[in-house]
Amino acid sequence: MKLARPISLSMAITCLAFITPLLVGAQSLNAQTADNSAASSTTDPAAQQEASQMVPADAHLVKTLDAKKSRSGTQFEALVDGTVHLKDGTELPHGTVLVGTVATDQMQAGGKSTLALRFTEAKLKDGKTFPIHAMIAEITGPADVGYMESSDDLLAWTGQTYQIDEIGAVHDADLHSSITDANSGVLVSTKKDDVKLVAGSRLSLAVAVQQR
Repeated sequence: MKLARPISLSMAITCLAFITPLLVGAQSLNAQTADNSAASSTTDPAAQQEASQMVPADAHLVKTLDAKKSRSGTQFEALVDGTVHLKDGTELPHGTVLVGTVATDQMQAGGKSTLALRFTEAKLKDGKTFPIHAMIAEITGPADVGYMESSDDLLAWTGQTYQIDEIGAVHDADLHSSITDANSGVLVSTKKDDVKLVAGSRLSLAVAVQQR
């Protein structure tokens, strides 16, 4: 009977030694995942009000945007994938053109390039246009050009996310966006290199009619 306690204690120590590395590994994986992408909500009334007017929309980029070639003011387009019903009753049919401009392509200190994108209007197939406000919630694309996820993993904006900080959203560049920012999203290079967003890149957006 005197041997029962030492044997039990020995078994407990052995089990703990086996489980501890697994727990540490799981914590490390969770920390790495959190570092790669962060989406946050807020109690800011302005952000909540803005979000209440927005709806999710998927679109894809028509032509490649390259920070070395796309100067501030350069116009770009994305096509809506599927029909989108805005809160004011406006319908954006499949293929509606979302027009945007490059807000800045400046080089930051340390040689890091930024590419700020701003969607400004929607152009319907009948030629009618109206101003919009949009936030880029996620970018996906072909894995062979360095995107974090494949296009099949594009997630729709849920209405509860007001700020995005996605590490490695595209090759050597992070995505930063906020629902209250004038820009739809800003790509910042993680190396001394330009930022490139290839044609066909898919965008998960939060979209609303811009109040004049």
